[in-house]
Amino acid sequence: MRILVTGTAGFIGSTLAIRLLERGDEVVGIDNLNDYYDVNLKRARLARFAEHPRYTHIVADLADRAAVEAVFATYRPRRVVNLAAQAGVRYAAQNPHVYVQSNVVGFLHILEGCRHHGVEHLVFASTSSVYGANTKMPFSEHQSTEHPLTLYAASKKANEMMAHSYAHLYGIPCTGLRFFTVYGPWGRPDMSPMLFARAIRSCEPIKVFNHGRHKRSFTYIDDIVEGIVRTLDMPSTRNPAWDSARPDPASSSAPYRIYNIGHERPVELLRFIELLEHAFGRKARMEMLPLQPGDVPDTEADVSELIRAVDCEPCISIEEGVERFARWYDDHFPLP
Repeated sequence: MRILVTGTAGFIGSTLAIRLLERGDEVVGIDNLNDYYDVNLKRARLARFAEHPRYTHIVADLADRAAVEAVFATYRPRRVVNLAAQAGVRYAAQNPHVYVQSNVVGFLHILEGCRHHGVEHLVFASTSSVYGANTKMPFSEHQSTEHPLTLYAASKKANEMMAHSYAHLYGIPCTGLRFFTVYGPWGRPDMSPMLFARAIRSCEPIKVFNHGRHKRSFTYIDDIVEGIVRTLDMPSTRNPAWDSARPDPASSSAPYRIYNIGHERPVELLRFIELLEHAFGRKARMEMLPLQPGDVPDTEADVSELIRAVDCEPCISIEEGVERFARWYDDHFPLP
């Protein structure tokens, strides 16, 4: 089928596009190729599939209403995966307006396109950051998420609420996926795995916040993409047992669902660094620092709902995932 994927020059979007093309789908990709980080990396990701006969690339910003309307009117996708967003938790402190334009205004334009062109299913990226001040582990979609700690998290929570309103008003099946600490080949250079890999290999110090004691549900990119594809193939439906007197945040009387995608075995940051040291055969020079404002001490994913709905459980171990990532890094960034 024809699928519109936004953010196809991004880490997750590019990997998803390849997977969809490999299984025979037609992919229309949108990305504005902004310079938040190295544009050459984005172009390198695109180069892996841009010449595929079933791929069409559109350079456009989701905040450009006319451009998004034109894409929907011209290509009329059956399903949509929205992965484009202004990423980065701390960047919002310097550029808050960019987050609202990209993550909120841009998402509105996607919703409107789905509404006016009969899209069968919208899958959109949310984040484990929406759990914010919650400390009950593991994080469950059935928990309240009313206390985000960053503007980025707040913008993704807004996406969830906006999607629910469109599912309720217009019957558009919408599925939100809360990603937990994604890592792997072609990752974002501003995220800790890439930062750590570069520093360890070049014998430079790395900043280790919270003295490396916080835990994360590190999730390998292939597991994330598998979850996206499986949910995309199963449009959300109304929950017949949904009770307005005791509303469940994970579902609705509208065709709307929220799922976590993350490895259920959280890993301490120091363990992640240790595995990188082993993979690269070098010791890390660590600068121990306190927890950053807006960071949560730990994340732990409950993916029982994802397993129940689409029979998908992230299964690539941290040991295997880090080894794969390190091999890719060595291949693409060889030492002089």
